[in-house]
Amino acid sequence: MEQTLSYVLVTPYTVAKSRTGGVIARLLSRVDLELVGAQMLAPDEAFATEYATHLRGQTDPANPQAGELLARYAEQNLGPSGGRRHRTLFLLFRGENPCRKLSDICGALYPRNLSVESMTGETIRDTYADLIFDHEDPSKVTYFEPAVLTPRTQQWADMNLRIFAKRLPLEPNIVQNMVYPHPQKIERTLVIIKPDNWKYASSKPGTIIDMFSRTGLRIVGIKLHRMSVSEALDFYGPVKDVLKRKLAPAFGHKAKEMLESEFKFSLSSATEKAITESFGCEYAEDQFEQIIEFMSGVRPKQCPLEELHQPGTVKCMIMVYEGENALKKIRDVLGPTDPLQAPGGTVRREFGSNIMVNTAHASDSVESAQREMGIVRIEENPCGAIIKSYLSMLGN
Repeated sequence: MEQTLSYVLVTPYTVAKSRTGGVIARLLSRVDLELVGAQMLAPDEAFATEYATHLRGQTDPANPQAGELLARYAEQNLGPSGGRRHRTLFLLFRGENPCRKLSDICGALYPRNLSVESMTGETIRDTYADLIFDHEDPSKVTYFEPAVLTPRTQQWADMNLRIFAKRLPLEPNIVQNMVYPHPQKIERTLVIIKPDNWKYASSKPGTIIDMFSRTGLRIVGIKLHRMSVSEALDFYGPVKDVLKRKLAPAFGHKAKEMLESEFKFSLSSATEKAITESFGCEYAEDQFEQIIEFMSGVRPKQCPLEELHQPGTVKCMIMVYEGENALKKIRDVLGPTDPLQAPGGTVRREFGSNIMVNTAHASDSVESAQREMGIVRIEENPCGAIIKSYLSMLGN
């Protein structure tokens, strides 16, 4: 069966209530689809109106009220209100029959009242959505929050994706829609959910985002990224000398002890120094190569020069968090580099394996955050290009 694209739009209310992680955890762990794109956007009125027009024409015979209900929601909630745009998260999936699979996990829009006892929490909407009818007039909806929006058919998906193909490239990848009372206290920090979280279908990426939500910070930028070898070398370049300073002497000392134990004679400090400067430095270099391979999927020494700048073979999710004291808040929830030394309840303690495979990265200073955002080109997002390529294959 052919692979096609579909999407889930996480609504402004769901994003604002920091339910994003829970939604992503459900989607990633319960559908056999590949998440190929993510973008935080803040639609203007024209965007919301165009999208609502499409929704209004996409009527489900089994639930004829749904199209109009969703269209009104989009008109009233996706666009700006009070002079301010609202964050909405766009998630792009690829696979076989993605519309049915995403619709099943997102859940139905019920046209009738359900008792509390009959709700199960099985789908995303069971857990996060609300549909309340007037007690006196059961046909009148008094409150509606769908939590997520997703097309039920491939025809609708392809129609709606044309809107996103046109609009997403025009949207900045960092949303600036908030006026803070103390802007001088606001920081932005970069977070990377590393490749070890994407090897198989798992709720881990969503759960990690959910853990970071306890900081009260706002996600203002997000994208999926395949780090090139060149980017990884730049990103982790400052670590190289640190590894040599820490690992080479430790290697030399350990090697001296092992040789003395094995051959029953003492080695001089000069010999230990020679081991450190030769084998120790090679060991530190190998550890650095392993970091680059972990983040890009390719060892630098095995990468042809013409492929240094090509996207890597493994993916990660890059996010920008914003708010007061953002760097410290994120790093407190993340935990120290070594998961074994991390306090309980931190991201690395919960999901990290060792110093390298430690599940996530977070900037350690404002300067580092700015440098790292530049390396991964945080202002760019490939979602629009992915959709355009897909639509061109369809002849659209």
